Amino acid sequence: MDCKNDILRLKRSSISLSIEGAVSNSTASTHFGGIPDVPKDFHWPHYSTNTYRDDEVKPRPLAFLAQFSCEEISKYDSEHLLPEKGLLSFFYELDSQKWGFDPKDKGCARVYWFKNTEDLHPAIVPKELNEDFRLPLIKITAKSEDSYPSFEDYSLTRDNMIGHWDEYDMSMKRIGVEDRDEIHKLLGWANPIQGNMTMQCELIKRGYYLGDAPDNITPHDKQESIDRSGKDWLLLFQLSTVYNDELKLSFGDDGRIYFYIHKEDLAKRNFDNAWLILQCF
Repeated sequence: MDCKNDILRLKRSSISLSIEGAVSNSTASTHFGGIPDVPKDFHWPHYSTNTYRDDEVKPRPLAFLAQFSCEEISKYDSEHLLPEKGLLSFFYELDSQKWGFDPKDKGCARVYWFKNTEDLHPAIVPKELNEDFRLPLIKITAKSEDSYPSFEDYSLTRDNMIGHWDEYDMSMKRIGVEDRDEIHKLLGWANPIQGNMTMQCELIKRGYYLGDAPDNITPHDKQESIDRSGKDWLLLFQLSTVYNDELKLSFGDDGRIYFYIHKEDLAKRNFDNAWLILQCF
């Protein structure tokens, strides 16, 4: 079985990100950590939860992960999926590190798009945000990169792939794709650790709790999530473990977080409905 040509047809453009080095925090620039730039009426996002260290359920400020100047990043977005102007910012509640398998996890991560950057200014960080979650300012370097589906994403709608991992792996090697441990990116295909996530996004959108093996998913919803989710849900931002002299930011056991968005929401610039999933080893 030769999957190569089929995989090549599924190629997507991604923006590979390197997170390292010093950077000056100029307003509305691309960077990891530091202080986000926000409009005057911005309210720092909070999420009500307990944590691994504290059983009290209360509003907790999200940590600021990264911001991207759309004007800077758009030159690497060959499919023109992202806005070409403005600032795209990502936040996540790091103390609880929700996994995204419960509809109640909505709000544990937020994505903001600030269309106009002229009036942005450094945010006032909430005093209650733990120092451990005030991430250091680090440079982000971007480049264009071809992206191909994982075996789990590729085989989602291909019933004949059971038992054909070796053929898929050989095809990927013939294309020239190699596995990497630390992968940060915008767009493209995800690099999953624990399997396909688009079905999870679609089923969560339909209100299903997926923390245990759910037995209440209707056959109709399950089949639609198989047939459509791989096309309808797109990876927006993938962040792996970040190491440097000042920081070791890990998700679960050296895992990754993935921000997904429905293609209609992305087209409408409705980033409120982006969904976060955490996977780890």
